[in-house]
Amino acid sequence: MREFQLGNSKKDIWEMIPERKIKKVRLGDKEVAVLRLKDTIYAFEPFCPHRGASLLTAFTNSKEEIICPLHQYRFDLKTGQVKSGYCREMEVYPCSLGENGLTITIPQ
Repeated sequence: MREFQLGNSKKDIWEMIPERKIKKVRLGDKEVAVLRLKDTIYAFEPFCPHRGASLLTAFTNSKEEIICPLHQYRFDLKTGQVKSGYCREMEVYPCSLGENGLTITIPQ
């Protein structure tokens, strides 16, 4: 596992990641999508596991699911579990938001 730090405070993160706007960041050699819903941050792979469509323009719903804009496959943002459709689970990465910014953990 490798940990990456974004920002230096919660305020930095609120400014860096506006609510409901998906941002792509590079962490080492990996591109990761980051999304804030209220006070919760989610990090996940930036392309749909089904057909590789970009999730940077995806939608979210009230069940904390991301919905691919291409075929409307739905994935749980916490677990990556497929909620609608047939493909592998979406990769999700643990996040921890603290007073010193956001830590995202990426498996090696």
